[in-house]
Amino acid sequence: MSKIPTVDGIPIPNINLTGTPAQTPQPTEEDKKPLETAKDAVGSPQSRTWLKISANWWRSLQYIGMSLHFLANPKPPSPAFTHTIPSTISNKKGNLTLYFYTPEGYDKRKKTNQLFPAVINFHGGGFTIGAPTDDARFARFVLEECKAVYVSVEYRLSPEYPFPVAVQDGADALLYLIRHGPELYIDPHKLATSGFSAGGNIAITSTICLSEHLKTLSAPVPPHNIRAIATWYPICDYTESREVKRARCVRPDQTLPANLTSLFDASYLYPSGVSLASPILSPTKASDTLLKEAIPQTVIFYTCEWDMLQYEGEELAKRLGRAPINKTVKHKMIPGVPHAWDKSPDPTKPAAGSEELYKECCVYLKEVFKGN
Repeated sequence: MSKIPTVDGIPIPNINLTGTPAQTPQPTEEDKKPLETAKDAVGSPQSRTWLKISANWWRSLQYIGMSLHFLANPKPPSPAFTHTIPSTISNKKGNLTLYFYTPEGYDKRKKTNQLFPAVINFHGGGFTIGAPTDDARFARFVLEECKAVYVSVEYRLSPEYPFPVAVQDGADALLYLIRHGPELYIDPHKLATSGFSAGGNIAITSTICLSEHLKTLSAPVPPHNIRAIATWYPICDYTESREVKRARCVRPDQTLPANLTSLFDASYLYPSGVSLASPILSPTKASDTLLKEAIPQTVIFYTCEWDMLQYEGEELAKRLGRAPINKTVKHKMIPGVPHAWDKSPDPTKPAAGSEELYKECCVYLKEVFKGN
């Protein structure tokens, strides 16, 4: 398995300027205090122009890394078509694009009038980099195992669009498919979300955002059922400092370096007064009542042993499975791998173990989609 943490195809070794593993400082007492606002996490606001320049540099590296990632056989599928839709939930008006990957038989839908399940996916990249095609290797298993449509969401990125735009775009994508699913031969009673890293957060928080938004609408939406969440190594708690997360990790030398996570946090957590305990930012801070009401019944949770996010993901998975929330939770900690190990930019083969776990996840989803 890959021994270097990866972000969307970019290997990010946690080393210092001498080429040796960076030392992880022990968190101070100040670091251990719960963070309340964005300012607590990132300090004084940084230049948004500089953050955009930095983000664009990382986005160019990401393009190269994912191009290598896609060279390995078997080749991942490509989108069949796209739809660009207007945002309706966010105060930051604009558009988002949905990328549709279709299973065998979809092209015959007009003759059979068949409706397909759908998995709505959110890519990773710290809410700052990444593209809707990044998880196409996972899409292949959704198409083949679940016989479902795979919809990847091009949500708007920070620093151009900081929190909560990405989550609201995720909820907008779900709302659009609930309203227009049958027109696209998608069954709105058989939906699931999925996501990786930051996208794993959106896979969870978009369902909370949607649940709260539906309460504000004067007209009801069509009947629907979001049956499951499949979340891969998500960030779940922004009220805990990165210093504490790194120090607690069993392999802090394998975690993403501070210069990168600082860029992500400064880009997404803006302005300074943003509450880090918002349930659509830190789902671990949502009440039991809200999680019971808003989260789908089945939650499939994957965490990485060498990831600084492992502990918070495992804790949320356990909490969702306990009373009074009582969700059906399938959690697996993947041993001996860092964050986003499955996005390795190896052009010769997929990351070790990734395809087996993708298939396992999709077998779970297939079971969830059975029945009316």
